[in-house]
Amino acid sequence: MTDGARQEILDRIRSANSAAEAGPVRTHPIPARAQGAESELRGRFIDMAREADATIDHVASLDTLSKAVRSFLDQESLPKTITLARNSVLRSIAWEPDFDIGDDPMGASNMVAITPAFAGIAETGTLLVHSGPRNPNQLHFLPETHIAVLWTKAIVGSYEDAWNRIVKRFKTLPRSVTLITGPSRSSDIERQLQIGVHGPHRLHIVLYDGQER
Repeated sequence: MTDGARQEILDRIRSANSAAEAGPVRTHPIPARAQGAESELRGRFIDMAREADATIDHVASLDTLSKAVRSFLDQESLPKTITLARNSVLRSIAWEPDFDIGDDPMGASNMVAITPAFAGIAETGTLLVHSGPRNPNQLHFLPETHIAVLWTKAIVGSYEDAWNRIVKRFKTLPRSVTLITGPSRSSDIERQLQIGVHGPHRLHIVLYDGQER
């Protein structure tokens, strides 16, 4: 192949790539349940999350998160031994004095873990969480009870919306992104529904208003 022929081929490839990049981005059709006003999406997220057997609480601000968590633990007769993500927002909260708070992700088994959630997806009542040094994946999978704290403004309609939100937030994407819909469940064992086989027995979501810290 001559140098001229090779250059012609490369020029055609560059031209084709440039046209592709400049063209409109095609997206999949978004279902009706993933569309609506902010208040509609919030209500739909709550309904869908409850349908997936998650429990929901709603507080006016993070200042009342500690009391809300304590009320939930008392209601479920759970110990107040919790593993808290090393998230600066959660760490800034004045937790009730009778909480026994740890941060060892490998010690989270058979306890309660409290982590932030990055987004809520109204389409299916799903949480989007991501890994990181301050929020390891073990906290989403090892404990029997997972309490996820979600800003109401972070509730979006579709999976595409949630992914766009995480892409805009991070210059370098987290190593792992996980979608959580209700407590862990499986029907692989003799076709009998089992709760908590691959993750928490309980998923409790605390929504908070106000500003995202």
